[in-house]
Amino acid sequence: MKHPHRHRRRRLLLPVAAATAALVGAGLTTFATDDTAAAATARQVEKLDRGVVSVHTGSGNLVSWRWLGTDPNDVSFNVYRAGTKVNATPITGSTNYFHSGAPSHADYTVRAIVNGVEQGDSVHAIQFRTGYKDVPVSPPAGGTAPGNSAYTYEANDASLGDLDGDGALDIVLKWQPTNAKDNSQSGYTGNTVVDGIKLDGTRLWRIDLGRNIRSGAHYTQFQVYDYDGDGKAEVAMKTADGTKDGTGAVIGSSSADHRNSSGYVLSGPEFLTMFNGQTGKAMQSVDYVPGRGNVSSWGDNYGNRVDRFLAGTAYLDGSRPSLIMARGYYTRTVIAAWDWRNGSFTRRWTFDTNSSTNSGKGYDGQGNHSLSVADVDNDGKDEIVYGAMTVDDNGNGLWTTKLGHGDAGHVGDLNPSRAGLEYFKVSEDSSKPGSWMADARTGQILWQTASGSDNGRGVAADVYAGSAGAEAWSAADTTLRSATGASLGREPSSMNFLSWWDGDPVRELLDGTRIDKYGTSGDTRLLTGSGVSSNNGTKSTPVLSGDILGDWREEVVWRTSDNTALRVYSTPHETSTKITTLLHDTQYRTALAWQNTAYNQPPHPSFFIGNAMPTAPRPPVYTP
Repeated sequence: MKHPHRHRRRRLLLPVAAATAALVGAGLTTFATDDTAAAATARQVEKLDRGVVSVHTGSGNLVSWRWLGTDPNDVSFNVYRAGTKVNATPITGSTNYFHSGAPSHADYTVRAIVNGVEQGDSVHAIQFRTGYKDVPVSPPAGGTAPGNSAYTYEANDASLGDLDGDGALDIVLKWQPTNAKDNSQSGYTGNTVVDGIKLDGTRLWRIDLGRNIRSGAHYTQFQVYDYDGDGKAEVAMKTADGTKDGTGAVIGSSSADHRNSSGYVLSGPEFLTMFNGQTGKAMQSVDYVPGRGNVSSWGDNYGNRVDRFLAGTAYLDGSRPSLIMARGYYTRTVIAAWDWRNGSFTRRWTFDTNSSTNSGKGYDGQGNHSLSVADVDNDGKDEIVYGAMTVDDNGNGLWTTKLGHGDAGHVGDLNPSRAGLEYFKVSEDSSKPGSWMADARTGQILWQTASGSDNGRGVAADVYAGSAGAEAWSAADTTLRSATGASLGREPSSMNFLSWWDGDPVRELLDGTRIDKYGTSGDTRLLTGSGVSSNNGTKSTPVLSGDILGDWREEVVWRTSDNTALRVYSTPHETSTKITTLLHDTQYRTALAWQNTAYNQPPHPSFFIGNAMPTAPRPPVYTP
């Protein structure tokens, strides 16, 4: 029996921490509710430390920390400065504390209280002494590509994972040459370089993808996740002849040059490589699925559509993560699901719109410039929301609206008064609805806006407390819309990224190098990044944004304009809302993994966070 999402939300409120050992052993437990008994499979998540941060303001320090999915429901906390407790009574209703009058260099730890017993000290707080924390980085040396195309390097997209198993998240950063190209543009590029970096700036390794991987937003999608459950994240990327791993070893031929006179790479082998997250060593390379085959069969003959790649991570068995690697979305689409176990790849399934199973059913040409991963049918296993179509956890097509390609899509509990998840998407085809909201389980269109233009941007989130659920807006529409499609008036000033930044659960607008609060007459600036730049041209996206540290609110990471540091901002605002770290909500966590894919999109959790939200659910999870 499939249970409505609203029932699942109530079910997950029940304690899970006490059952963690049983969950690990059996992979399954049963939670009884007032209306039904339903099995919930625990999911493997990272064994994280408290992630304590201290953000200095003019009047003191905001100390915040993680409520872990493995903590009891009734856990409380004490905050210590240099061994002296600073709170009068245990903190129960939130995971932050404002320490008034303290200097920026004050040293904090947090101690959990479980069953009345105070536990040991957490890690020491990371200090945001000026509102931000810099992670030093070192750009690769620039160079000159054939045709005298000189380039330097900019810090581009990043992802997260515990690369060395110490409980702290590390950064995997893609360095992009300044002559990177969109697939539609000819010309040679410099190499793409990827670094593994600790939050103190220590570089663990550097991988050079080499001349046979072209540089640009659509070529290199990298996934960082602990796929084998050993407590350390791996890094998966498409590679080619000449890729140099973190130990200096070369994959394939070091001398091969498969670039044609237009700079495209349309011949030569293509690999999928799993790298060791701690050392950068290439552990195994297999043929990339699908191979390019005949270039013209993907929609053009010069190399644009054949090299459109997407990637993600999904819990296809409901418990452990699998790697998703895909090719194509304008015509043919192929999605391959891989398991990484015991040091080797196994292909779980392949979805191909050209196969006899899928041909003629309207799945071709439906992909976005990004994908989402969510359990849309509430069976405990993840689906791949690929655009105007969704692929089930078993690799079969689940639904297609046949409404075509678009740039942005958002999956979440956008309308909490309906059972299940919803999906908001914009369309590039001027003959199709400009934007639409669908039931994420069936693809049934719930509402849509007028057709008539290439609608390049769209966002859905609860940014306005005056309307129930999430609002949605897009570039080709002139109004902010309610969760049911009704006009609410003034559109926000941006339609890009999102951030939970201030103290309430209504989400803020993140665009370029600023964060704004929506208002019906105008938006209020909450943060302007100092000395930083956004990425990806007119997309104006951050290096990374999400719940990285501290409580459930979201950090934002920009590159400094001179590319010598990643500048991390964490909120200085107190909150009375208590939510388990979003890193332990696997829909949100896998969204941080796919955020770097092509046209970056913001993450959404599996449950509603916003005005008048119910108590947030606790996730049934276990750690390696």
